[in-house]
Amino acid sequence: MPRTSETDARIIVRNVDKRFVLRHTHSLKETFISLIRRKSLVTTFEALHDIDFEIGEGESVALLGFNGSGKSTLLKLMSGVLRPDRGQILTRGRIAGLIEVGAGFHPDLSGRENVYLNAAILGMSRKEVDERFDDIVAFSEIGDFIDTEVKHYSSGMFVRLAFAVAIHTTLDIMLVDEVLSVGDEPFQKKCIAKLRELQSQGKTMVVVSHDLDTVSRLCERGILINKGRVVFDGGSADAVAAMRAG
Repeated sequence: MPRTSETDARIIVRNVDKRFVLRHTHSLKETFISLIRRKSLVTTFEALHDIDFEIGEGESVALLGFNGSGKSTLLKLMSGVLRPDRGQILTRGRIAGLIEVGAGFHPDLSGRENVYLNAAILGMSRKEVDERFDDIVAFSEIGDFIDTEVKHYSSGMFVRLAFAVAIHTTLDIMLVDEVLSVGDEPFQKKCIAKLRELQSQGKTMVVVSHDLDTVSRLCERGILINKGRVVFDGGSADAVAAMRAG
C-alpha cells in the first residue's frame, strides 16, 4: 500500500471505488443452460463509490452502516488486504489489524507457534515477541492451552489470542472489525480498556462494530456508509443518531 508523509493524516482515502464480480453459475450444466437462455453469467456489484476522507493522527473513528453497506470492505482496503478499482488509499505508519479473526493463524500449529507467526506477519521481530510473549499470553487468558493446536480452540479463544498479539505490536494505526462483540463481557471490557490506553498514547484507530453504544463512547468521530457511499461524517454520537434514524 502506498505511504504518504505529506500531511499529518495517518489515512487518506481519495475517490475510492470498489467493485466485485458476482458469478451466478456453479457447474458446467448451469453455465450451459444460462448460455442457451442468454442469461448473464456474472453481474457487477459496486461495494463502494467515490469514498473520500482523511483520518488524522490520534483520531478514533467508527465506520458505521448496516450489513452490506461496505464498511468492512473499506476496512480491508485500508489494511491493504484489498485494492481499490479507482482512487487511492495512503497510510502513514505501521498498521495492526483485526480484520478477519485468525487471518494468518495456521490451524495445525500451536498457540505459541501462531503467536510468533502472526506477530512476524504484523512486522515484529523474534526478539520483540520474546520480550512480549508472557504479556500476550496473560492478556489472551489462554493459559495452558498456549501449546495446543489452535484448530482445537473455541472461537472466543481464537479471538482473544489474535487480539492479544495485535495490541502488543508496535503500531501507529489499529483497525478493528467486530472483535469487540466476541467473547464474554469481562474480556470485552478489558479489550476496550486496552483500546483506550492506545488512544491515550496517540494511536489512530478505526473501528467497525454493530455495538453502537460502545463505538460512540470509544470513538469521537463517526463515518456512516449507506449502499457504498458516505452519507455522514461527524461526531460519533451524531453518526449513531443518523444511523438509527435510518
